[in-house]
Amino acid sequence: MSKRSRNKNISLENIEIINTASKGKAIAKHEGRVIFVKGAVPGDICNINVYKKRKKYWEASIDKIIKVSKLRIDPKCSHFGTCGGCKWQNMQYDSQLEFKQNEVLNNLHKIGGIELSKFDKILGCKEIYNYRNKMEFTFSNKRWLTKEEIDNKQEIIDKNALGFHIPGMFDKVIDVKTCYLQKDPSNDIRISIKEFALKNKLSFFDIKKQEGLLRNLMIRTSTTGDLMVLIQFFYKDQEKIELIMNFLKDQFKEITSLLYTINNKANNTIYDQKIICYSGLNYITEKIEDLSFKIGPKSFFQTNSKQAEVLYKSARKLANISKDDIIYDLYTGTGTIAQFVSKKAKKVIGIDSVPEAIEAASESAKNNKIYNCSFFAGDMKNLFTDDFISEHGRPDLIITDPPRDGMHKKVVEQLLKIKSKRIVYISCNSATQARDVAVLKEKYLISKMQTVDMFPHTHHIENILILELR
Repeated sequence: MSKRSRNKNISLENIEIINTASKGKAIAKHEGRVIFVKGAVPGDICNINVYKKRKKYWEASIDKIIKVSKLRIDPKCSHFGTCGGCKWQNMQYDSQLEFKQNEVLNNLHKIGGIELSKFDKILGCKEIYNYRNKMEFTFSNKRWLTKEEIDNKQEIIDKNALGFHIPGMFDKVIDVKTCYLQKDPSNDIRISIKEFALKNKLSFFDIKKQEGLLRNLMIRTSTTGDLMVLIQFFYKDQEKIELIMNFLKDQFKEITSLLYTINNKANNTIYDQKIICYSGLNYITEKIEDLSFKIGPKSFFQTNSKQAEVLYKSARKLANISKDDIIYDLYTGTGTIAQFVSKKAKKVIGIDSVPEAIEAASESAKNNKIYNCSFFAGDMKNLFTDDFISEHGRPDLIITDPPRDGMHKKVVEQLLKIKSKRIVYISCNSATQARDVAVLKEKYLISKMQTVDMFPHTHHIENILILELR
């Protein structure tokens, strides 16, 4: 049954939620039309309000749950439904894993034209809260106001926030009370900084007007106990900067790397910014097995350290490396996977486009006393050429772990041309992975698949495919 409401949206009653979709959405169908329903769990039967109508699909929110799904649980976080970070926190974790595995298989089938009859069961996280080692928070003088605050119609004096951007609203930030993504003292640091800033009348950033002192906060942790805190200031006011930096230094003795930067650009990326070490070291250290890695403020590292070890162990085991193998590690980043597999191989060649990452990879390999790894910086499609391979040796095994966009088509073409015995394809986006494998299947067969969950309560997933030369 349906009826049109006064605002010309469509209300639909007794709609069953039948599945999950990409990006954490849930799916319903009505008269053959796909409807993406925000905040729903498969098995729910709901009255919904359609707020966006497109030719191929509609988008809706829940008006009322008529029957609660057996998969539904109460979310732990008080910000659930407003903050877009943990969209599946209202679903049992075992069910999350099942839907993630199915999404990978569906992408391989629909995009890659591949049907897998045998695959290993998805590996879930032992710790489903406080698992992230890196969090970034935004200072804003445009706090997201609740419906109750707006309806109250009283003057709101405190509009400052330190938290996350509301999905789809670049200038609105939710003031986070407790976040369950990073272990303590993350919450204490964030809350203390905000209270200190308010007490000392330090201005919060206005993204529209491009003004205000305090801009961003980054907190990085490691399993070794190291703790990095970096604050972005929009302009230089040394007296106020030192005021808050000294507060952090004195209040949180566990901080081992206290940093700041002056960023007066239009965006808050720090990769082209000068980072100033105020106290301690300019890096933290992470350990995986017996390997140590320096992580600076600009370094990429898997944001779930413990599950990264599970991912790397799975990839190494499935790769079936022999002592005479020459391995190429494409998109090597800071060389973590390259070093992780190096003991079993003759030689490992790592390639990445970020010079700073390659420098970090070379340094950590030296510190780890690994001498059979070499790292090279350059655009993958331009560096990974016949001449490069002639110089460094034809690979027996290729490991590729590209960004979410997948591999450039020229890189895929080169893989087909090289015809190494095996390819280990690790991906954080099974859709682009399936797209690339659809081309590679001309000469390769998928022999094994292992899905690894790195991010509980989200739709994100890591997937390992082993491709064997036909």
